[in-house]
Amino acid sequence: MTQSTKRDVSPMTSKRKSTDQIELGKGDALLVIDIQNDFLPGGSLAVPEGDQVIPALNGYIDQFSNRQLPVFATRDWHSSNHCSFIRQGGPWPEHCIADSKGAEFAADLHLPVSIHVISKGTDAEQDSYSGFANRTFKEQLDNAGVSRLFIGGLATDYCVLNTVRDALNFHYKVLLLTDAIRAVNVRRQDGENAINEMIQKGAIPITLTMIR
Repeated sequence: MTQSTKRDVSPMTSKRKSTDQIELGKGDALLVIDIQNDFLPGGSLAVPEGDQVIPALNGYIDQFSNRQLPVFATRDWHSSNHCSFIRQGGPWPEHCIADSKGAEFAADLHLPVSIHVISKGTDAEQDSYSGFANRTFKEQLDNAGVSRLFIGGLATDYCVLNTVRDALNFHYKVLLLTDAIRAVNVRRQDGENAINEMIQKGAIPITLTMIR
């Protein structure tokens, strides 16, 4: 389950419409997905190379913070008997139990003081991959006048994919931070397939070098 950075970016990315330079401004928001200890190397549900997204995400955070644009961060925030856990009949080992060390954001992630934290998976009986499962999230975006979402984090084939799907369904313009995502890859092509799907549905693949 080790995937290189190059494998996490689909060949289709280069065939899809992108843009050379992106100017940030009013209506833009950054969404950082699930950069929590349990999803990083050494964690109970580690995403291969998950820690390698942090430098790029910090670059995006700096760009948004310097312009006083909103930054949101989702987190899994599970009870100890959450339905997604193996001992409850789910597919995953125990992870991101509320108030545990594993549920904390990575120490190296430079989240601003003004960060908007979106907790998901708080209902023990319901698994939630999308940040929009927290109903207050869309309300916060709308209250902030957000129309364009820059999305990166973990994992490409689960929480990133499902959040991007919902964002597009809600008619936000989505820019996918391809240098700041990594996949679980339960099946070898899961990450690549997820990227292909997101782009096909309308997400625009970008990297930090394209932000000005």
